[in-house]
Amino acid sequence: MSDDQPPSRHSPQKSWVEKISHLLTGEPQDLEDLLEILREARENHLLDTDALSMIEGVLQVSQMRVRDIMIPRVQMVVVPKEAQLESIYPLVIEFCHSRYPVIEDDRSNVVGVLLAKDLLAHVLQNKALTVEQIMRPAWVVPESKRLNVLLKELRTNGNHMAIIVDEYGQTAGLVTIEDLLEQIVGEIEDEHDEHEDESYVFQRNEHEYMIKALMPIEEFDDYFSTQLATDEYDTIGGFIVSQLEHMPTKGENLVVDDLRFEIIKADTRRLHLVKLKIQ
Repeated sequence: MSDDQPPSRHSPQKSWVEKISHLLTGEPQDLEDLLEILREARENHLLDTDALSMIEGVLQVSQMRVRDIMIPRVQMVVVPKEAQLESIYPLVIEFCHSRYPVIEDDRSNVVGVLLAKDLLAHVLQNKALTVEQIMRPAWVVPESKRLNVLLKELRTNGNHMAIIVDEYGQTAGLVTIEDLLEQIVGEIEDEHDEHEDESYVFQRNEHEYMIKALMPIEEFDDYFSTQLATDEYDTIGGFIVSQLEHMPTKGENLVVDDLRFEIIKADTRRLHLVKLKIQ
């Protein structure tokens, strides 16, 4: 090689550009490679932290299924189809939701959705009407459906709520379009959100729970009769990060005694959602 040949340049910026070039030319890449490129873009000030978090949220949504974020049926605020409009008005005022699943017999059988705006439009005209007479059809999807597919469907058909069913066709829970968007942009709060009574734990079955990473570690110990709390961390998310000794990514697992934690949602700054399985 000639001594006059310019030296090869392998600066961090050049390395990042080369990776982008490989990505755009269609060279096979996995998700971790793509995330590495995006994180280097942030380090080179081509993306800010918030933008990176939203991009990571989009990528995570494509990997998650509706069962991972659904509101379990035991926590749904529902109305019976035979109820007269006047009788459910106090419930609607109390919870201030825009949509309510309509049930027949019990929560496992959702037969429609009541829109608060429809209730307001009819209750002053004819209080004797029943919920069944003004409810709208429910959009029903299996709990195995991917979040990105559901988001596209909700945007296409104009629905803001999906009723989730299990393999037996019974209602397992519900997901709103707001729940989906929060996986991308973070928590969306409104004037009706209750902070003091916020629930950190959602029980899916006898041995499996969905837990918000911000759950105070003392509350976790009280709830699950464990002894994880120390002065080193305040939340269950802090405990997990301390045990793993790095900021975990979606899909990572941590086993502590008979507790198995799986990371469901996380970004470069903190954990958001964890699945706990008691073995």
